[in-house]
Amino acid sequence: MDTAAPIFYADVRYVIELALRILALIIEGVALVHAITQRSDAFPAIGTLPKGGWIAILAVCMVMTLLLGGVITIFGLIGIAAALIYLLDVRPGLRDLTDGKGFW
Repeated sequence: MDTAAPIFYADVRYVIELALRILALIIEGVALVHAITQRSDAFPAIGTLPKGGWIAILAVCMVMTLLLGGVITIFGLIGIAAALIYLLDVRPGLRDLTDGKGFW
């Protein structure tokens, strides 16, 4: 009987997708909170989008991850990419601008 072994694959897939969705929401949430807590004049000083633009992008990405099926969809991947771009590119620039002093 080959059909007896994989009967729980749907449960395993659900748990993996749930874990990925939670991880994505944490990453997007951290990026959003960081963007909200920064000074608005620092964003143009490092040559990036204004603070309102980053907040809008990250908030929409977080809502898309929540409502449109998680991380496996194209919208989820775009949301993770936007949050990672903020965290890996913009955040270090903001930190360098303030000499490493600040809330984060």
